[in-house]
Amino acid sequence: MTDSSIHAQPPLEFIPPDFNRLVLQGTQAILPFWLQWQTNITEIKANNVEILAELYQQFQQKKIRLLLAFRHPNVNDPYCMGYLMWKRLPQVGKQKKIPLNPPIHAHFMYDRGIPLWAGSAVGWLYSKLGGTSIQRGKLDIPGLRSARDLFLNGQFPLAAAPEGATNGHNEIISPLEPGIAQLGFWCVEDLRKANRQEDVIILPIGIQYQYVTPPWKEIEKLLTQLEINSGISPQETRKKGSEINQALLYERLYKLGERLLSLMENFYRKFYHKTLPDSTGKGLEERLPNLMNVGLEVAEAYFNLHPKGTFIDRCRRLEQAGWDYIYREDFRKINELSSVEKGLGDRLAEEANLRMWHMRIVESFVAVTGYYVKEKLTAERFADTLLLLWDLVTRIQGENAFFRPKLGKQIAQMTIGHPLCVSEQLDQYKANRRQAVNDLTQDLQAVLQGMINQ
Repeated sequence: MTDSSIHAQPPLEFIPPDFNRLVLQGTQAILPFWLQWQTNITEIKANNVEILAELYQQFQQKKIRLLLAFRHPNVNDPYCMGYLMWKRLPQVGKQKKIPLNPPIHAHFMYDRGIPLWAGSAVGWLYSKLGGTSIQRGKLDIPGLRSARDLFLNGQFPLAAAPEGATNGHNEIISPLEPGIAQLGFWCVEDLRKANRQEDVIILPIGIQYQYVTPPWKEIEKLLTQLEINSGISPQETRKKGSEINQALLYERLYKLGERLLSLMENFYRKFYHKTLPDSTGKGLEERLPNLMNVGLEVAEAYFNLHPKGTFIDRCRRLEQAGWDYIYREDFRKINELSSVEKGLGDRLAEEANLRMWHMRIVESFVAVTGYYVKEKLTAERFADTLLLLWDLVTRIQGENAFFRPKLGKQIAQMTIGHPLCVSEQLDQYKANRRQAVNDLTQDLQAVLQGMINQ
C-alpha cells in the first residue's frame, strides 16, 4: 500500500483569461497588506516609470501593442509588477501629466503548473485577473493562441517573464527563452494582415532585491543548519562579540557546496551507475555541469528522451514528459476506468513524479556559477547561493522547497529599460525567421543584463 498523494488524472486543461474588474479591484486593495504579511519586502522603488507611462498612453491611444518583459529572480516578482502597474504607474502618470484611463493593468502569461502546487484557487484568480496559462514543455496550441490574441487584441498590455522561471539570482540572468521574441513577430504579422498600423513594442523591466541591513547573522545561522544537515561540523567564523568574518563564511559556503556535490556525485555513481569525471583538483564550476547532465540523463532514460538542447530545454521537456504520465488523455473519463486501471495509473504517476525530482534539482542550479559570490562578496549574492543550496537540501529531504527562509527585510528595485521596436525588424524576420528571433532575444537579454545594479 502507499499513502502517496500523486495520482493519475485527466489531462491538464488550458485555463483561459476571464478578466473581472471587481476581482482586480479586490486584489489591488489587498496587495499592500499581502506585501506586509506574506513577504519580506518593505519598499518597492522604480526608475524610469515615465517611459512606461508614455508607452501605456500610446497603447490606450491604439498607436502600439505592448509587451512587458520582466526579470524573474524571485517568487515575489509578480507582486512587484502589480505594485508597479497599480500604484506607481498611475502616480507617475499624474505627476508627469500623462493622462491614463483606468483600469491600469496588464494581462499576463503564467506557467500552467503553478495552480498544481499553489492550488486551484490561484488558477481561478489568475484567470479573473486576465492571465493566460501556458505549458512550457510542449507546443501548447490553446495557450499560444490565447497569448497571441491577447497581445494583438487584449484590453491591456501583455506581461511575461522571458527567463521562463525564477532563477534565484539577483545579478545573473538566465538565457532567455525565444517565445517572447516570437510572440512579438507574430503580433507584427497579425497587425499587417488586419491592416492595422500599430507598432509592436517589447519593454524590458528589471527587478532586483537588496537587503535593508545585510543579514549576516541569519546567513550564518542558515549555513550552520545546512552544514549539520549535510554532515559537516560547523566552523566558528567569529569570536564572541566580534563581527562575522565574511571571508571565512565564504570558505564554509564553498566547503558546503563541495560536500553536497560529492554526495550527489557518489549518489549517481553508486545507485544509477553513472560515470562522472574524477573531481580531484576540479572546482565547482567544472563539476556542477557534469552533475546536472547526469541528473537529467537519469530522468531522460526513464522517459525515453534523448538529450537535446540546453539544460533549460531539457528541463522543460522532462517536465512535460512527467505531466504526460500523470495527466493522461486516456484518463479523461476516469470514472469509467476499473480500479486496477486506476491503480496502475497511480503507480506510474508516482514513479514519474519521483523521476521529475532529478529535473527539479537541476532546474534550481541552471544559473549557478563558481564565481558569483567570490567575485563580489555581498549579502545579496551570498544569500542567493545559500538559498539555492537550501532548495537542494530541502528537496533531498523530501520537503517543500517553496517556503524559503526569510533572511531579512528587502527593498525591491525596479527599472524600466529601453523599449525594443519589433516592427522595425520585420524585414529581417521575413528574410530569416530563426535568426531574427535569436537576434531580438539577444537584444532583450543585453538590455535586461545592462539594467542590473542600476
